[in-house]
Amino acid sequence: QVQLEESGGGLVQAGGSLRLSCAASGRTFSNYDMGWFRQAPGKEREFVGRISWNGGRTSYADSVKGRFTISRDNAKNMVYLQMTSLKPEDTAVYYCAAGSWSPLPRNYRYWGQGTQVTVSS
Repeated sequence: QVQLEESGGGLVQAGGSLRLSCAASGRTFSNYDMGWFRQAPGKEREFVGRISWNGGRTSYADSVKGRFTISRDNAKNMVYLQMTSLKPEDTAVYYCAAGSWSPLPRNYRYWGQGTQVTVSS
């Protein structure tokens, strides 16, 4: 069992940066691959990126590649999403999820409640 809680969202101007954090509870956190997803109003939840259980592998959606970076600290039960060069189209609720290496939301068992990111033009 893993509980997840995101933080760090907010309002930022285009071109700015934010770092989202995902705090996990549960002794088995370090066993899980983790994903970040986002959902804009009226749109389906979409894959942002993922990180393997030991941080050795990451991959990203084309829309954020080169701008976003995922990292994790298993000693602290934390996963991070560093977002730079933000664009208005990055505006969404951002979620962390645990339990899969898949880019498909339906394959993840555990989800946080989400944190809102709003990018103004």
